[in-house]
Amino acid sequence: MAFILLAFLFNECQKEQDQIMTVNGYLPATELGTTLPHEHFLVDFIGADSTGFHRWNKDTVVSMVLPYLTEAKKMGVETIIECTPAYLGRDPELLQMLSMASGVHILTNTGYYGAINNKAIPRSAYDETTEQISDRWIDEWTNGIGTTGIRPGFIKIAVPGDSVLSPIHVKILVAAARTHLKTGLTINAHTGPVKTALAELDILKREGVDPSAFVWTHAQADTLNTHLIVAGMGGWVSLDNVMEDNIPSYVAALSNLKQHGMLNRVLISHDAGWYDVINPAAVQFRGYTAVFTHLKPALMNAGFTEDDWLQLIRDNPKEAYTIRIRKL
Repeated sequence: MAFILLAFLFNECQKEQDQIMTVNGYLPATELGTTLPHEHFLVDFIGADSTGFHRWNKDTVVSMVLPYLTEAKKMGVETIIECTPAYLGRDPELLQMLSMASGVHILTNTGYYGAINNKAIPRSAYDETTEQISDRWIDEWTNGIGTTGIRPGFIKIAVPGDSVLSPIHVKILVAAARTHLKTGLTINAHTGPVKTALAELDILKREGVDPSAFVWTHAQADTLNTHLIVAGMGGWVSLDNVMEDNIPSYVAALSNLKQHGMLNRVLISHDAGWYDVINPAAVQFRGYTAVFTHLKPALMNAGFTEDDWLQLIRDNPKEAYTIRIRKL
């Protein structure tokens, strides 16, 4: 009887761990499917002190974005991780509308974005303590974002490409670490150079967070050898911005990771979109298909197998974004 009880409790724990949080609620991790882990639908660069839902019409945005989502779904995409953060155009209700209309699972986030000269950091963040910021993000996880009831599926932060992080960026990073340890949400960090990624990892480790909870976003900006450093530590190497005309560099990076047995630590996506709130007509919307139409054939020609492809496009995103507290 004791063994049966232990087995039941173990299964319940596994059930709790193997979940993804979408804008429509929990999703079993096994149902995530083919996933694009870094895309955008709408971005507003005006700044934290001026942005807000009043600046765009949800129906107008849906009419622009939905055809691109439909096109991606025809390519087999089942899930998109939408990385637009708070104060930069995050709109959970818009994402829910797009998910319902397209049938694609969508994740949104909590956190603060500290790149682009800190324009997207709210003034309150400078005065609040790390604990207050973390509590704010944990509240979004517990009770939903604003009055929407929609919960974040990961933490999105950003720091400048500088290995000497400023006090506000250290505060954001520590808040992300403490939020992760309370929620199990993965930390997706807009970063850039490896020196900055390693500085972030040093702080996370001091807070007791394992590198497997960290996604080094825009890793394609650094060298092949540095990818191996972060992957070897257990972090996620995110190769974003795949386009039709830059495929060879991604084939080289992925081949290098495969050669060193680290294909299980990499994510690939387009970092594409998006409806630009400031001037919608000026920004050409870039779709979510080059990974399938151009990168996949190039990888197959380079000796990759279908299992390798499924590792990249299905298994790795599932492992990276499963809600799980990852202690050092």
